[in-house]
Amino acid sequence: MKTSFWIIKKTALAADEVISRIFIPQAPKDSQLRIWKLSKRREDDISAVLGAFSYRVEQGVLHDVRIAFGGMAAIPKRAQAAEKALEGSNISVEAFRAAQQALEVDFQPMSDVRGSQQYRQQAAKNLLERLYLSLLTPDQEVMLHAYAH
Repeated sequence: MKTSFWIIKKTALAADEVISRIFIPQAPKDSQLRIWKLSKRREDDISAVLGAFSYRVEQGVLHDVRIAFGGMAAIPKRAQAAEKALEGSNISVEAFRAAQQALEVDFQPMSDVRGSQQYRQQAAKNLLERLYLSLLTPDQEVMLHAYAH
């Protein structure tokens, strides 16, 4: 007996509907975007956790903070409590610790073969720490393997 490994994706579209265009607004010139993916393989793999961070920094203060994670819920979702913890705050350990704690309000991750609930929650917190470190050293790329033991 053959086993099929094809996954059939479902959408909310009716059988006679098609997507004709997608509009993605242009980000303001002074905004920053960081996206990091954690997966077993570097290329062409479903991530265990993906973090996307959009923000502006004005005189050391974070503005227009938008944070989203994939792999933490059934579909990618914004981390609104973490956003609120960082919005209008100085770039500081305290602000990022508050945002990490807020992730527990934002998500109750699932467990599957890609990662346990505990792994995903810690990975998301670590991605916030990576963002913090990258804000402290904007001219350097913060690599996870460079400081992980």
